[in-house]
Amino acid sequence: MKFRSDDRARVAETLAALAQASRQEPGCVTYIPHTVDGDPDTVVIYEQYRDHQAVDTHRASPHFRDYAVGGLYQMMLDRQVENLTSVA
Repeated sequence: MKFRSDDRARVAETLAALAQASRQEPGCVTYIPHTVDGDPDTVVIYEQYRDHQAVDTHRASPHFRDYAVGGLYQMMLDRQVENLTSVA
């Protein structure tokens, strides 16, 4: 996700709240937001869930609605999503 530099502090605060709440979900294995080295306005979130139902539960949660949809998505300039499948 790409954000404006002016939003950096607000993005960091929103990510911290979203990560903390998401990590409490029973189906969440890991939820780690990162900034890209040399580009602090680009954020990558590595998130892993037990199964597809856990992903759906995450996306339907109040904290996802508040912090992601109502927060991060409103500040984003660009977004790219990649879904990964474990091979080992």
